[in-house]
Amino acid sequence: MYNFHKPEQSLVNPELPELFREQFPYSEVPRIMFDNKTVPMDPPEKIWITDTTFRDGQQARPPYRPEQILHIFDLLHKLDGGSGIIRQSEFFLYSEKDQQAIEACIDRKYDYPEITGWIRANEDDFKLVKKYSLKETGILTSVSDYHIYLKLKSNRRKIMDSYLNIVRKSLEEGIIPRCHFEDVTKADIYGFCLPFAEELLKLSQESGIPVKIRLCDTMGYGISYPGAILPRSVPKMIHAFRRELGYPEELLEWHGHNDFHKVHVNGATAWLYGCSALNTSVLGFGERTGNSPLEGAVIEYIGLTGSSGGMDTRVITEIADYFRDEIKAPIPTNYPFVGEDFNTTRAGIHADGLLKNEEIYNIFDTEELLSRPLRVMVTDKSGMAGIARWLNENIPSIRKGEAEEIGKRHPGVKYIFDWVTKQYENGRTTSISTEEILSKARHYIPSLFESDFQKAKKEARALAQRFASYISNSPELSGENIEAIENYLRKTTQKEPFLHFLTLTDTEGRRTVPFQTQRGEKKKFRRLSRKDFNDKEWFRRVLEDGSIYQSDLYFSEYTGELIMTTAVPLKNQSGELTGVLDVDFKFEEVVKLLDNLPVKEI
Repeated sequence: MYNFHKPEQSLVNPELPELFREQFPYSEVPRIMFDNKTVPMDPPEKIWITDTTFRDGQQARPPYRPEQILHIFDLLHKLDGGSGIIRQSEFFLYSEKDQQAIEACIDRKYDYPEITGWIRANEDDFKLVKKYSLKETGILTSVSDYHIYLKLKSNRRKIMDSYLNIVRKSLEEGIIPRCHFEDVTKADIYGFCLPFAEELLKLSQESGIPVKIRLCDTMGYGISYPGAILPRSVPKMIHAFRRELGYPEELLEWHGHNDFHKVHVNGATAWLYGCSALNTSVLGFGERTGNSPLEGAVIEYIGLTGSSGGMDTRVITEIADYFRDEIKAPIPTNYPFVGEDFNTTRAGIHADGLLKNEEIYNIFDTEELLSRPLRVMVTDKSGMAGIARWLNENIPSIRKGEAEEIGKRHPGVKYIFDWVTKQYENGRTTSISTEEILSKARHYIPSLFESDFQKAKKEARALAQRFASYISNSPELSGENIEAIENYLRKTTQKEPFLHFLTLTDTEGRRTVPFQTQRGEKKKFRRLSRKDFNDKEWFRRVLEDGSIYQSDLYFSEYTGELIMTTAVPLKNQSGELTGVLDVDFKFEEVVKLLDNLPVKEI
């Protein structure tokens, strides 16, 4: 067993950057190099999980809406089950939507996950952390010479001094700093990282406030192999911080990326060699190739400790369903634990084994632990009962209770069975794929499926409601300056081509500002000379229950276009109804924008 020398914890400040060209030639695939020296595994007394779904998890996908963040946060809390294993979740603090989301999550008053922030190494950013009374915040402290010399155009001494100043500011404010050692797997561990960490440890001891370190494998270069060399070796890196420097295990956290398919194993390796916290993201969503998948870390935790510790693993499936159905996030069908087919057996010989004992080909009791019963694909052995069972387990409308279960005597099942039988009579040896049987089910039992038009209409209505609510909540409508309100509505209508008509009424149904249309279309509404909308269904319905009204599709009596109406109640700060906002949308234009990011953000 090789024992490292006790390093001199003094900063090395070279004139030129150390880029480790023997390992990172750039013109070639990075090299994995070995010195055949190892360090012992040294698991912490306790390990736990932290979450970056709402920070790094948003950096490679459309941002979540505030209500989506709140729902995901609720699911994380439910998954944790009060155990404190999913200990923290970090948030961006900068945009208005970030702030709406964090305020809603704070209002939940959950113990776990604890809400933490993330800021740049900028003193002004602490105002945001203080605003929300957060106990802890991450601070970006890049540590590789790639960042220090090539990006920041500085040197190690100046950069370390600037980082230490911002950490002191955090400690003065009574906020726990979490220093994100960005790009640590390309950094000089002994010449910069450990000397910097030693100074952080001194500040922690002087202040009596923990100073955490998040070791960020920003480019996914980390290696778990015994005998690999620094800076890529995860075991040696954790050992150096934990045992050579003496940094407390509970203040060390690992944050990985999946550029080389190693994100999960590197996270588990960090646990095994002395790092207490593993930073993860729901379904692994994160910048470029993503972060450690939270659901994978949950299962790994149970495997390593032998106990769930109170976590409810069934919530993993709820999370996947929410991302798949509501957020419309793509999840590969074979993705472990959450993919549609992760526990589906296709091979005929495997299906035969499952009929005898499901333990033969199922990883664990997926029905008990994940609320995901084992599934077998259709083969020539399935029969009409097997086909009906497959449909009942896999057709979304049946699973959600929107359609009745199909019996084996349904005519459509008989047609599918006959097709399957013919396939095997013609020499087929593989199981019937999901895509094939769904195609046949759409053909023979179309009532089970939502048409593309129905889907488009549903998504268009949801988008219309979000947009109308966005307008109604704008500060411009809260004032009493009619001219300012009219100007805002006019600009909004001119900016958004999917708007057909827009107007405001008071609680008596009287129009309070001129109605707005697209440029050149106002003459089409000449017959709309009225200023009273009492007889309109959208007005009466909003007035009756104070909720948002949405119409079905209909043709405009003024332009002949296919439109839909969304009417939103306007309320004052006391919650009293003050009027109604009526927004008519051009259906064809809305459908064009269903995949448009700026609109989906609303």
